[in-house]
Amino acid sequence: MQTERQKEILDTALELISQKGIQGLTIKNLSKKIGISEPAIYRHYENKIEILLKILDLFKESSGSIFEDELQNDLGAIQKIEHLFSRHFSKFAENPTLVSVIFSEEIFRSEPALIEKIAEVINRNSQILRKIIVDGQERGEVRTDLEAGHIAIIIMGSLRLFVKQWQFSGYKFNLEKEGQKLIDSVKLLIAN
Repeated sequence: MQTERQKEILDTALELISQKGIQGLTIKNLSKKIGISEPAIYRHYENKIEILLKILDLFKESSGSIFEDELQNDLGAIQKIEHLFSRHFSKFAENPTLVSVIFSEEIFRSEPALIEKIAEVINRNSQILRKIIVDGQERGEVRTDLEAGHIAIIIMGSLRLFVKQWQFSGYKFNLEKEGQKLIDSVKLLIAN
């Protein structure tokens, strides 16, 4: 369980990354922005990588629960996929700074622990999405002329690119509203 200070450090780290990029996240900048000493940061987190790992853990937890919830519900595959999209759009709209970490390749390039953590998230979510798609194919809801794994890549890639476009626009459009249009298009592409 996180302390209030740990949560403040993570929130501020996300804010710094969003404002200045990953290079802007330093213990010095973090301590200055929060108004505490650098040693105070180190009492909670060993280094910048540990802070980023914790942010990824929190995303893994929340994203995982979204995927697990949809896997377990009684809706059809198309509705489950729609819920996956809309719930992620809502999550990112509530906390746009998450996008700066979750979809930031430059963070992961030189840090094996971060690559491993994001790979865990992607692999787990992809497996669940493939299960939903296969179930939909078996029920006749999802087209079967495409491989379930390829449909999963198309879906996850669409979500990622759309969220990145939103970020690059400076969050100028309504992610949830415009996202619904993307969801409708994806449904047309994959429905049987």
